[in-house]
Amino acid sequence: MTGFCSLEEAVKRLRARLATQSEPGALVALRAPAIERIAWQRGRPAARALERSIGRAFLGAARQLVRAGDVAAHDPGSDCFAVAMVSAARGPGTPLDARSAQERMAAAVASSTGEHLEGGWSSIESLADLEDPSATVARALERGARERERYEFLAAVGHELRTPLTSIRGYIETVLDESVHEPVIDVRSTRVFLGSALREAQRMSRLVDGMLEFSLLDLSARGTDGQICDAGERVRCALDAIRPMAVERGARIFDLAETAGCVRIAPDALAHVLVNVLENAIKYGRERGGRIRVTAGRTGPYVVLAVDDDGPGIAASERCTIFGMRVRGSAAAGRGSGIGLAIARSIVERAGGDVAAARSPWGGARFTIRLRGAESEAAPS
Repeated sequence: MTGFCSLEEAVKRLRARLATQSEPGALVALRAPAIERIAWQRGRPAARALERSIGRAFLGAARQLVRAGDVAAHDPGSDCFAVAMVSAARGPGTPLDARSAQERMAAAVASSTGEHLEGGWSSIESLADLEDPSATVARALERGARERERYEFLAAVGHELRTPLTSIRGYIETVLDESVHEPVIDVRSTRVFLGSALREAQRMSRLVDGMLEFSLLDLSARGTDGQICDAGERVRCALDAIRPMAVERGARIFDLAETAGCVRIAPDALAHVLVNVLENAIKYGRERGGRIRVTAGRTGPYVVLAVDDDGPGIAASERCTIFGMRVRGSAAAGRGSGIGLAIARSIVERAGGDVAAARSPWGGARFTIRLRGAESEAAPS
């Protein structure tokens, strides 16, 4: 592999493969969105410079990761780079693994250039798959996008299930581990702990039962219209859910939102939001013995819940981007999945509200959750 050929030439090579080999071929495609963005912001010369830089990194990765007879394809002025996998195998019994090649090349280019590439691959099993070269690339990229959506959905669901499971485990372990309690936990405390565990189990059950209907990531058109809940009561439930984590980190939590009032959002939905924001405060607040405070106020027709911590805070430049899917702030130092705050924003916006990050009066981070009030209606019991 010495350099790029045109996409049309790469497709010709794939057609020749189909005529001479029984195994299907594959087309791996990577797209660099930054090229178009730079063209708009800084002009075509800057975009072409970036295109050449990414092209060199792509060729270097391809030489290391795909077979010697495979063909790299790129048309000048395009933001797409591809490899037509036309070689039979590296050796006897070696399978053609287009997905692995795509993922590893994207990672290698990102490591070399700092640019994120959107990737995908398409199996080429018949001449019908090669009728339109541009459509072949588009199918490969679409397949990659669908796989990323599935991964992000599963990661989001796993994130949401982990919290109630951790809470249930924490409460049950506290009850069972009598050796660390002097005196032994009394019956009343035991019932309180088991009641909290039961509520979390019920919440997890509702999440599982309604997974396809209740949208964590806007995968459903179904919203929370007509549902209301007592925000103060939901704060208390969320605090029960994250209490084991708070105890483990030595965090002190102050609940000043008892009289928050009713808001227009489903009870479980608000619980998800509060748990995610409180978890964020515990994880990224002060390392040990931090303080967290939940307060409530009114701004016109809205109820505003605020969660403050006394940790390092969030840089001003990150206070908007921090809500993006799989985005983590610089203070996270590689911890977390970058999903919790994205879920919180998605849920609140679906209910007609918003979430924002700011500086806490304590010097750490403040997250505000603004939801439309429902003061004239009673929340369901």
